[in-house]
Amino acid sequence: MSKPAFLFPGQGAQFVGMGRQLVESTPGAREVFERAKAILGYDLLQVCLEGPAEKLDSTVYSQPALFVTSLAALEWLKVNKPEVVSGCQAAAGLSLGEYTALVFAGVMSFEDGLRVVHERGRAMQDAADAVKSGMVSILGLDRDKIEQLCNETRAPGEVLEIANFLCPGNIVVSGHKAACERIAEAATKAGAMKTIPLAVAGAFHTSLMQSAVEWLTETLCDLKMSRPRIPVISNVDATAHDNPEEIRNLLTQQVVSPVRWEESQRKLLAHGHTPFWEVGPGRVLRGLLKRIDRKAESDGVEC
Repeated sequence: MSKPAFLFPGQGAQFVGMGRQLVESTPGAREVFERAKAILGYDLLQVCLEGPAEKLDSTVYSQPALFVTSLAALEWLKVNKPEVVSGCQAAAGLSLGEYTALVFAGVMSFEDGLRVVHERGRAMQDAADAVKSGMVSILGLDRDKIEQLCNETRAPGEVLEIANFLCPGNIVVSGHKAACERIAEAATKAGAMKTIPLAVAGAFHTSLMQSAVEWLTETLCDLKMSRPRIPVISNVDATAHDNPEEIRNLLTQQVVSPVRWEESQRKLLAHGHTPFWEVGPGRVLRGLLKRIDRKAESDGVEC
């Protein structure tokens, strides 16, 4: 029995040119970008289509760009695969993508979601600008070994923590820049297949984002939120919540907590969800899913 689940991508999936196929083929997708322009006060579609990459990759632009492009992809699905949209029974989003999932599930409006995402990007950029920091993906080592390496390479006063549990053999660490450089070298010596510095502004999902938490707490306090019409798996605890206050609190914790993506996907698989649809730019989430369960069925929308 088909029980579709939607997956919404997070920061890092953006690319210059995204959204072009959507707005050229689907009037509803272009309308989403027009609504975003009215809220943001600038032409987000132009940034998505023309970049430059340095601008699109900055947290201030990439977060609203991915949020809006993913919801534009949803408009394409509504036209071309309406049975998939109406049949969707669960959703999850990677970090930023959790906001997209919550809008799809009716927890918050598009307008409120975009305003929060826009300011979330600003707050996280400000926190990143305050200290030289980064993120490194480590391939081929298990959690225990990476935690050991964090403890061994972290200097006094530095932050170096696991930020993302993506799939077996793919864990991301986050922290001060120098610490990230040291653990990348140490992981290679310890037998890692590969280490990849990520093109992000700073140490997301660590205590270095605490100033963003303080801002989010204040902003989300006044945001109207409803119970989700379908389960949305939280990044923080890999569990679906239907109490808006619980969801509100988890969103504030999210930016300083590790993303438990692998566990979230296993939760969806255990509940029999199939196929999975990656609704937004790229194929990263489908790739991670295959590493978690090679038999999992998945599809996506060309953006």
